[in-house]
Amino acid sequence: MSRALAEAWRGRTLYLFVLPFAALTILFGVWPIVLSVEVSLTQSATALRAEPTYVGLANYARVLADPIFAASLTRTLFYAAMAVVLNLAFALAMATLLDSSLIGRGNYLIRLAIFLPVVTPDVAGYVVWRWLFDRSFGAVNAGLAHLGAPGFAGLSSPDTAMIAILIAELWHHAGFYMIIFLANLAIRDRALEEAAAIDGATPWQRFRFVILPQLRPALIINIVYATIQFLKTFTVVVVMTRGGPNDATNFVSYYAYQLFDQGRYGEATAMATILFAVVIVLSLGAYLLSARGDWR
Repeated sequence: MSRALAEAWRGRTLYLFVLPFAALTILFGVWPIVLSVEVSLTQSATALRAEPTYVGLANYARVLADPIFAASLTRTLFYAAMAVVLNLAFALAMATLLDSSLIGRGNYLIRLAIFLPVVTPDVAGYVVWRWLFDRSFGAVNAGLAHLGAPGFAGLSSPDTAMIAILIAELWHHAGFYMIIFLANLAIRDRALEEAAAIDGATPWQRFRFVILPQLRPALIINIVYATIQFLKTFTVVVVMTRGGPNDATNFVSYYAYQLFDQGRYGEATAMATILFAVVIVLSLGAYLLSARGDWR
């Protein structure tokens, strides 16, 4: 009996510790989502009233028939795919380099330099990047002119605005993914690499068939988190482009914000709910694809 009581008390203790976090998650996470879905089913003019007028899926039908939304969703998916690949490729390359013996005393300084942008306030960082890309006085074009290279249109051209945002986002986020890769590299089994080297494996073969499979936990975490992060891209657009030029960076999150600012609450929350569903589906898909199969 005493053993059963001990087990019951141990379980109760666990729930006592989990309960506050579960309550906070429900209060500040799940409940706002439920309210947002409810607003998406109401008429915009009455959405914020005590007794709103419910219109069913009319807002969703209106949003799905909107060509601007279709274009912004396509643009968002393309941008997210590019950002995930570039950020994770750069982070993995830097983590592998910093984990090797090629860099000596400056190793920790480089780690700090790459990670510092992660803790830099978003708005402050993106304002600086907006200045850097300015065609009149920006440091980027000044440097290119000094080298005799053609200028970079940056944020002023629809053809280059997304590239400029990708660069700013790479600077801001890659350090986070790099730290996760470094943590996984630190706990890998180095004996496997030594055995592969003795067997005559090249450095690339050791990385591809020995190191990379051991990085699966870090890759899964980074792929899922990055997919969520870049599908919700918002702050960089507000600060640097405001969706322009010519809607070249008008992603779903910013378009929903524009509708909300116009008082079109039903359509805005319907759009946000669709984006939320896309984020969940693609993140789950990324997790399942990353977790399955043999990576060797």
